[in-house]
Amino acid sequence: MRYDIRFLLVAGSVRDLHRRRRRWDLLLAAAAFAAALYPEIGHAQGGANARDWSAVDRAFGRPGAAQPGGVQKYSFPRSDLHVTVGSVAVKPALALGSWVALQGASGPTMAMGDLVLLENEVAPVMSKLQEMGVEVTALHNHLLHESPRVMYLHIHATGDPVKIAQAVHAALALTKTPPAKPKATEPAAALGLDTATVARTLGQSGQVNGGVYQVSVPRTEAVREDDMDVSPAMGVATAINFQPTGGGKAAITGDFVMTAGEVNPVLKALRDAGIEVTALHSHMLTEEPRLFFAHFWGNDDAAKLARGLRSALDRMKVKPRG
Repeated sequence: MRYDIRFLLVAGSVRDLHRRRRRWDLLLAAAAFAAALYPEIGHAQGGANARDWSAVDRAFGRPGAAQPGGVQKYSFPRSDLHVTVGSVAVKPALALGSWVALQGASGPTMAMGDLVLLENEVAPVMSKLQEMGVEVTALHNHLLHESPRVMYLHIHATGDPVKIAQAVHAALALTKTPPAKPKATEPAAALGLDTATVARTLGQSGQVNGGVYQVSVPRTEAVREDDMDVSPAMGVATAINFQPTGGGKAAITGDFVMTAGEVNPVLKALRDAGIEVTALHSHMLTEEPRLFFAHFWGNDDAAKLARGLRSALDRMKVKPRG
C-alpha cells in the first residue's frame, strides 16, 4: 500500500501537536493543584513582598515597612540618645537609626542590619545575638568627635525570620532603645532645605524622614551574598542624608558603597570638596563583588555639599535617577 508522504508528515505533525497540548494541560492542572494546596507559592509569584510579615512584626515589637526588591525593613530610632557633633544635635534619622532588613518572599529569609550602640552596650548585645544565631559582621564608628561615643554593629542571619526577629529583639532589650511609637498624625513641618536643588545637583531624588532629607543610590551591578541577589534596600546602596542646620546649611552624613578601585577616587573627591571622611571599612563578610563603605561628615552650604557629593558619585558605578 502506498501513502502520500505529505499526508504522513501532516498527520504526524497533528498527532505531535495533540500530545504537546495534552502534556501542557497536565502541567497547568498540576500547577493549579499546587497553588490550591500551597497558596503561599502563588502569593510569592504574584508579588516580591507577598510574605505575611505579621508574626515577624510581633517578634520585633513594631511593624515593618515594605521596600523595593521584596525587602521588609524594621527601624529602631535611638531617640533616647542625645548625640552632638560640634554644634549639631544629631537627629536619629541622620545617623542614629538602628535597622534590620529581611529579604525573601517565601522560605528561608536573609537578614542584614546595623545597630546603633553606646560603648557599654556593645558586649552584651553581641553576646546575645551570637547566642541566638545571628552573626556579627562588623563593629566600628561612623562618626568622629561625637559625644557621647557611638558604635555601629552590623549583623547578618539566614533562616526563620521570626527567630531572627526574636534574637534582635532580645539583644536590643539590653539597650535603652525606645519601644515603637504610634504613627504621628500631625502634618510634617517644613524642612527648611531646598531639596529640589539638592536633588537636581546630585542627579538623585530622595525623601524626607524624621526631619532629614535621605537619598539612596543603588549600584549598577548585582550584589550577591549567600548565593542570593541582595536588594539595594538591604544596605548595599549609597546613603546620603541632609539635616538642615539653618541659613541654607546642612549637616551631611551617610556612606558610599564602593568596589576597591573606586575607593581612593571617591575619597579624594570628598576631600577636595571639603567633606570629612570619617571611616572606611567593610560591613559584610562574603559579598560579591567585595564592597567597601566610606562614611563622611560636613556642615556647610547645602548646595555646595551636594556638588561635592555629586563629584564623588560620578566616580562610581551607580544607577542614574529613573
